[in-house]
Amino acid sequence: MSIRFDGKVAIVTGAGAGLGRAHALAFAARGAKVVVNDFGGARDGTGGSSQAALAVVEEIRQAGGTAIADGANVADYEQVLAMVKRAVTEFGRVDILVNNAGILRDKSFAKLEMGDIKAVLDVHLMGSINCSKAVWDIMREQGYGRIVMTTSSSGMYGNFGQSNYGAAKMAVIGLMNALTTEGRKNDIRVNTIAPVAATRMTADILPEAMLERIQPERVTPAVLFLASENAPSKTIIAAGGGAFAAATIVETAPVLLPDDDVTPEGIAARFGDIANWATARPYEESGHQVQSFLKLVCGM
Repeated sequence: MSIRFDGKVAIVTGAGAGLGRAHALAFAARGAKVVVNDFGGARDGTGGSSQAALAVVEEIRQAGGTAIADGANVADYEQVLAMVKRAVTEFGRVDILVNNAGILRDKSFAKLEMGDIKAVLDVHLMGSINCSKAVWDIMREQGYGRIVMTTSSSGMYGNFGQSNYGAAKMAVIGLMNALTTEGRKNDIRVNTIAPVAATRMTADILPEAMLERIQPERVTPAVLFLASENAPSKTIIAAGGGAFAAATIVETAPVLLPDDDVTPEGIAARFGDIANWATARPYEESGHQVQSFLKLVCGM
């Protein structure tokens, strides 16, 4: 079965280079009309230029595709609203949103300035919220939408010097979880990619030989799958170099302690049972997790 996007309109943020560029080119090659969004700033978010987005649009047009460039700063909701309005004016609809835009301001937590924290949260988390909110009603009215968030192993598992980035990247998973539930009745499916790729974000932390094996184009197929008509929802795919894995949040089965043992010491004594990962499982929604506790504690 061939995955195509004929008649679909995709917005890809941060699409002037790296992963976003690869995503935009691939959507266009498979028939989508693409809004190539890029603020054009430096890796830390400073500056701004439309040249990168325009260059990607020209690549798409030269290959016979359809695209427009947009320089909206995803951290600015009014600019995002204008971008989405322009997409609808130009193409009539918005079917796909890939929240890819990002910046880095890596420092140990002790050295981080509050401005560094806010700047990273504004782009990664608020940028994803702003763009998702701007397309949400359109997708609801259409009865169709696909949104792909971008997380990171730094958020899921932690990394030194990236507390701001990691916090934002874990937060978009929470956003995915909530929007999956709210979007279900209108066929809005929300998923997340966790990429390992050679981009300007990783250029100075990995050796050249490794970077050559993890080009962005080898992550993009997972994004297209997660944005396709038959995509799953509430799914995290980790991708790098042509290798793919699924990730999820799991929780062990709750252990009910006798009343006399509901103490710190009682928890310490039974912690091996509480943290028995052989019993771990994911939950579809938060209510299911709450029900598992109520069933055990109250016999419901």
